[in-house]
Amino acid sequence: MGQRGVRDDAAGVFITFEGIDGCGKTTQLKLLAHYLRERGRRVLETREPGGTDIGRALRAVLLDPANAAITPACELLLYMADRVQHLSQVIRPALARGEVVLCDRFHDATVAYQSHARGLSLDSLQGFIREDILSTSPHTTFWLDMDVGLARRRMAERAREADENAPAESRLDDAEEDFHRRVRAGYQAICKAEPQRVIRIEAGGTEQETALLIRKSLEERHEL
Repeated sequence: MGQRGVRDDAAGVFITFEGIDGCGKTTQLKLLAHYLRERGRRVLETREPGGTDIGRALRAVLLDPANAAITPACELLLYMADRVQHLSQVIRPALARGEVVLCDRFHDATVAYQSHARGLSLDSLQGFIREDILSTSPHTTFWLDMDVGLARRRMAERAREADENAPAESRLDDAEEDFHRRVRAGYQAICKAEPQRVIRIEAGGTEQETALLIRKSLEERHEL
């Protein structure tokens, strides 16, 4: 997007985790949450889509492999609906209470996936996005950057470890490799446009190596 909103939630700290599927962002969010709680911080862990009851219903529709016929425009609007509900019901109240909000994906995911990868223009939604969504902008975003081939190998390993009879975790897991390359390019563009907010983390190492990079970045920024 290249533009940050004016934050209306000075009491709390809003940190988001972004990256292509398989980059380990969910794991890193949980590791940081544990680290911060050990140091006495009040932490809320949440995710998009699915951070509210309504969001969980939308997530089921969005990620169901049976819904392969969903159009890009429909997908975009469902993600937006989830985000509006999430901000109103969960994120903004937690920030007002002075909590650290750690969110697994936020609006950058829409820019990377729906705009860069799917080719949708967000121009017609810019007023709504700026006034309703980006009025609460992350203080810091960790972009966990990983080679697409490595990420897909990790996803394949995850699938092999899962119950063979279980349904696919997400219809996005089956997307072509070129799609994930476009998503990664989208995150690269976001990081270049907003270097003060978006921190690139090399995520190809071990979980603990990546976690240490994240903690070091927070300490250097005096964010917490």
